[in-house]
Amino acid sequence: MTGKKIKELMGLLDEHYPPQPCFLEYREPWQLLFATILSAQCTDARVNMVTRELYVKYPRLEDFAAADIAELEQDIHSTGFYHNKALHIKEAAMVLLEKYGGELPSDIEELTGLPGVGRKTANVVRTHIFNIPSVVVDTHVKRVSRLLGLTDTDDPVKAEFELMKLFPEDHWGALNQQLITHGRQLCISGHPKCGECFLNGICAYAAAGGRREKARKN
Repeated sequence: MTGKKIKELMGLLDEHYPPQPCFLEYREPWQLLFATILSAQCTDARVNMVTRELYVKYPRLEDFAAADIAELEQDIHSTGFYHNKALHIKEAAMVLLEKYGGELPSDIEELTGLPGVGRKTANVVRTHIFNIPSVVVDTHVKRVSRLLGLTDTDDPVKAEFELMKLFPEDHWGALNQQLITHGRQLCISGHPKCGECFLNGICAYAAAGGRREKARKN
């Protein structure tokens, strides 16, 4: 996509999706970390339902570090993959307490060194806690950016760096929220509403009549 088209895309996204708060609810920085871990293969709405009770039951990092793993698994059961998620949260709480004095590090290498934390989770924390411009590539961002013609990869790390090259740094945080919202409201997985989409005129998928994505699947 050309620089002119990128500017047009940014303008349209800004017009239709003004700045929004983080989709995940939290009070303490570490709560956002754990909520993002829970959000893997789970909706933000479900995670928020779970964490509203979870953070009352476990109000401190120390409570998570000392949690009975079987009980914690039941507490987060509805988010899916609860065995790994419970283990990662408990271990991450222990590392944060022992290595970082209960504070979240801002360095991406240190964040991804925590149990269960990949680049997506680390970038969510960097964006919302530390205000460090970061591109967060979740399933929505990866899919929508590919359909628009911004990337041509299924690798989230490659997509992250490709998007970073295309968009100015001061727009990275907004882009995360905008592409996620677009993926939920219009560019729905398997059922994109191309006829209603305000990006129809600059979208590679729409221009190809859906053939581009169909070809990928065959």
